[in-house]
Amino acid sequence: MAMNTPTDDNQPPGSEQQSNKRRRKKSIVWEHFTIETVDAGCTRACCKQCKKSFAYITGSKLAGTSHLKRHIALGICPVSRQKNQLSPYTPALKTDGSASTTTIPPRKRYKTTPVLANFSFDQDRSTHDIAKMIILHEYPLDMVEHPGFVDFVRALQPQFNMVNVNTILGECVGVYLREKQSLLNVLGGIAGHVNLSLDLWTSDQVDLGYVFLTGHFIDNNWTLHRRILNVVTLSFPDTEVAFNQAVVACLTDWDLDGKLFTITLDPSFASETVRRNLNGLLSIKNPHILNGQLLIGNCYARVLSRLAQDAIRSTTEIIKKVRDSVKYVKTLEVHEEKFVELKQQLQVPSTKSLVIDDQTKWNTTYHMLVAASELKEVFSCLDTSDPNYKETPSMDEWKQVETLCIYLKLFFDAANILTAPKYPTANAFFHEVWKIQIELTQAAMSPDMFISNLTKPLQEMFDKYWKDSSLVFAIAVVMDPRFKMKLVEFSFTRMYGEVADMWIKIVDEGLHELFLEYIVLSLPPPTFVVGGNGGVKSELSQEDSLLCAGDGLVDFDVYISEIMSNQEMKSELDQYLEESLLPRVQDFDILGWWKLNQQKYPTLSKMAADILSIPVCTVAKDSVFDTQSKKMDSYRSLLRPVTLETLICAKDWLQYGSSEFSNAIVKMEF
Repeated sequence: MAMNTPTDDNQPPGSEQQSNKRRRKKSIVWEHFTIETVDAGCTRACCKQCKKSFAYITGSKLAGTSHLKRHIALGICPVSRQKNQLSPYTPALKTDGSASTTTIPPRKRYKTTPVLANFSFDQDRSTHDIAKMIILHEYPLDMVEHPGFVDFVRALQPQFNMVNVNTILGECVGVYLREKQSLLNVLGGIAGHVNLSLDLWTSDQVDLGYVFLTGHFIDNNWTLHRRILNVVTLSFPDTEVAFNQAVVACLTDWDLDGKLFTITLDPSFASETVRRNLNGLLSIKNPHILNGQLLIGNCYARVLSRLAQDAIRSTTEIIKKVRDSVKYVKTLEVHEEKFVELKQQLQVPSTKSLVIDDQTKWNTTYHMLVAASELKEVFSCLDTSDPNYKETPSMDEWKQVETLCIYLKLFFDAANILTAPKYPTANAFFHEVWKIQIELTQAAMSPDMFISNLTKPLQEMFDKYWKDSSLVFAIAVVMDPRFKMKLVEFSFTRMYGEVADMWIKIVDEGLHELFLEYIVLSLPPPTFVVGGNGGVKSELSQEDSLLCAGDGLVDFDVYISEIMSNQEMKSELDQYLEESLLPRVQDFDILGWWKLNQQKYPTLSKMAADILSIPVCTVAKDSVFDTQSKKMDSYRSLLRPVTLETLICAKDWLQYGSSEFSNAIVKMEF
């Protein structure tokens, strides 16, 4: 096979048919390629660096040099890219040193850019990024073996060596382990406690339960964290001790023994026996804080969801008429055009757009009803311009829809707090819960039969939630320097009337009792030594012994010192409560305030950090308005428990920022 060096832009050397009286200078690509004559009528261009050959002449067909330029300029040649030897184009010189005017420069689109020329492919980094993509977007692990994905990656980067399912699973586990270690470091460094919320998912494919254990805590920089710590697969979720086992496993896994403050769950999946067992566990794991009695037995979001669903169910027939009317308008373009035209004729000022609700999200039903009720005049006249429309509600029914929306708005506003970009602290909920309680109590006594029949069952349901959770909500709002006890006193006076003082006293005593627990925790433990006769006595220095021998009152001095010290620490709470309220501003940073005042209130600030991080909700923000319990999808239901936990936890942690990538990242092979 002959090898030549070309002397023409598009024709190989040695081509005797071409006249020598006009010879072009060679293209820049021939600095990187040679010509190989394979056989008669077939010539190929061979890269000097990577030795890969390309079509050049086949018979009478000339392939040109465009694809050769791309091989070099776009960094496809691995050897050329690694050496970074690509030279910019320079015109050929005449014999007198001047630039030749007959040389044709390469087209602009083939010029390399600094980004591409300096690009360095990293196989490990690419594999790591695929693992993160799978975790964050919940793609199946075996997508790396899907033919379409394989073809796409090869076209995008031919150098990437495709990985199999086991390799990518190992990479996902590596991401999980690195992020878990980072979270362990944070948890190990906090001065306060950790709150847990429990949520139960089920599956239609397998008879299993999945307990999501989420930790809520405030770090030393006064930042509130909400992280999924474990996803425990339960073979028998209905057993009385299943949740106890899940909590114990979580505390052991994260070294949280002695750091547990509260547990929040929901009666939709936790029976009275389960809650009693968890209460017992809490008293064992955290006996120093109110004997471990801080168990919150209801999820705020689920309570509101049940209220909304019950209200909607009580007016099912009317809502069906509204829903059918909206469907009639929205499902055919000609119907919607008639509706808009009629709206303009009637000059209805509403800017709302009609939407068909998703019945698995009660807030979409609320929005549908609000929009439809604002456009009720259009619906009422629609049958005159469109005789096929026969679903119009009566004016009395529209009035009932408007009344229903008043109470759905109450629930919607209360639930919407949970959808804020930043997870709210516990002080944010007292006012909303108190407002619902007083509104429903008043509505249940309304002389309007529709209102009383609608709200009385809701008031009875919510009253139980208020009695179970009001103490926690009240103590949390006291930690807000804009309100302290004043909002509790104001709210309870309006709610309880003559017996308000009794309920206010319960909050005040609970607050002081909890504060005393923190005082005890802050005291140094006493030191004892075993005497020669086996008895236990206090450890005293030689100087202490001499003083004791002198006047015999050293124990009295210690006693007085401890009393004064305790009184000083106890006064932290009273001093805080007696100081003036801060101005009530909308975007008040309560954690920032406590961070600035933690030296002024060293013990109270620790209590505030634990209280403000108490979770009142067990579900994620995307499930706040759900009308159904969460179910694991069919793909994930079939994963091994350890793999399922790895993928779910890693996704949650990565959403808050990931640790820096390193080629030394932990990997596991399966």
